[in-house]
Amino acid sequence: MAFLQSMPKSETIKLREKHVGSACQLFFRSSPLKIVRGIAQFMYDETGERYLDCINNVAHVGHCHPHVVEAGRNQMSLISTNNRYLHDELVILAKRLVKTMPESLSVCFFVNSGSEANDLALRLARVHTNKKDMITLDHAYHGHLTSMIDLSPYKLNLPGGPEKPEWVHVAPVPDVYRGKYTYPRDSQSEEELGNLYAREVGEICKKVKEAKGGVCAFIAESLQSCGGQIIPPDGYLKKVYEYVREANGVCIADEVQVGFGRSGTHMWAFQTQDVVPDIVTMGKPMGNGHPVAAVITTPEIAKSFADTGVEYFNTYGGNPVSCAIANAVLDVIEEERLMERAARVGNHLLSRCESLKHKHRLVGDVRGRGLFVGVELVTDKESRIPATAEAKHVVNRMREERILISRDGPDSNVLKFKPPMVFTTQDADRLVDTLDRVLSELEENTKSVQMKLEVLVSPIREDVGSGDLQLKSSIQQYVKAV
Repeated sequence: MAFLQSMPKSETIKLREKHVGSACQLFFRSSPLKIVRGIAQFMYDETGERYLDCINNVAHVGHCHPHVVEAGRNQMSLISTNNRYLHDELVILAKRLVKTMPESLSVCFFVNSGSEANDLALRLARVHTNKKDMITLDHAYHGHLTSMIDLSPYKLNLPGGPEKPEWVHVAPVPDVYRGKYTYPRDSQSEEELGNLYAREVGEICKKVKEAKGGVCAFIAESLQSCGGQIIPPDGYLKKVYEYVREANGVCIADEVQVGFGRSGTHMWAFQTQDVVPDIVTMGKPMGNGHPVAAVITTPEIAKSFADTGVEYFNTYGGNPVSCAIANAVLDVIEEERLMERAARVGNHLLSRCESLKHKHRLVGDVRGRGLFVGVELVTDKESRIPATAEAKHVVNRMREERILISRDGPDSNVLKFKPPMVFTTQDADRLVDTLDRVLSELEENTKSVQMKLEVLVSPIREDVGSGDLQLKSSIQQYVKAV
């Protein structure tokens, strides 16, 4: 059933092209989707076509959850003002969030977005340490504000990206599949790999401390998202936090994309590494699509910030409507036991994706925790060359099958799955069964092209004869590559 719209899709496209900046990302730009409605894990276009949403981690408890919608509607009908007035929704939300945290993290600041939360975390760290030098991970993304672009190699590494500031230090991302240290190529255990990657951060800390007396902070997503669904090896963050604190710095855990139970085993992904950060940032899932976010820190850091005498005020941060919506999201997570569901469905999804690794030559690695899963495509499992073009083809083919996924990582070859937490085992089966079929199609087409090419180059190879072995080898490698 089609949904009534104020204008046809062609007119929507025309107005967007005319009035919206072309730098703004648009999925499937050559043939974009016009999404007009969402229910739970599904989205609908203007014709009524239904798509399974496997990537929208913003709609954390499901698109348009009735309890969340009702909470926002009710509070909006009463009052929406700033947090310089007392309101119960704000203090209730603060109390509920703090209850999920380690005891030392007990002071909240409310903001509007994850980018803004990370920007405030940076301010808190600088005031508390009186230092400026920051450590971030390669391929990391922490937000679109200027201060956060400076800390986001995901953007800095682009050809047109801004120059990295001298106070920003980039450590290797702890990618044990295609990173600086890998398993099993380096014949290291997971713990040893974690120590090797942590030592890279330790070396930065040592140099900065010798030169400037210490670092300001280390910031990292507890599970790296835009960098390619990276799961740090066990023990990595614990060692990193030790190095940073020895250098007089504080540790910031960015939970914007991976918090609120998505890991399945814990409310916050940093807890999977058995660490306690000094500052935690959160956003996206907190309002199920409504702009609300937060920073939670220690009383000591909050006091350093207050002692400057510069009051912190945010017009919309912590307004009653946003807080009512965030409280409703927490209600749903608890009452519908969504963390447990993330563990159960996520384990099923991860297991099904693992089976693809053994079946398809394109699937190099499968990794994840809960409903945070990545499937890395490579052209060759031995060399681990990224299959970027193939990943793009898969995303487009899945869209044709009415399943929405995306790709990420420094080479855009990692298929990423971060669905709403109401995702079911049936949804996971549909996703993997369809992906299995699409990969089979792609591999069969590739094989057919190689066979045809083999027929074409065979006479050339024979003409070359046995004398020029190097040329014959080059021809063979070309056929294989195609």
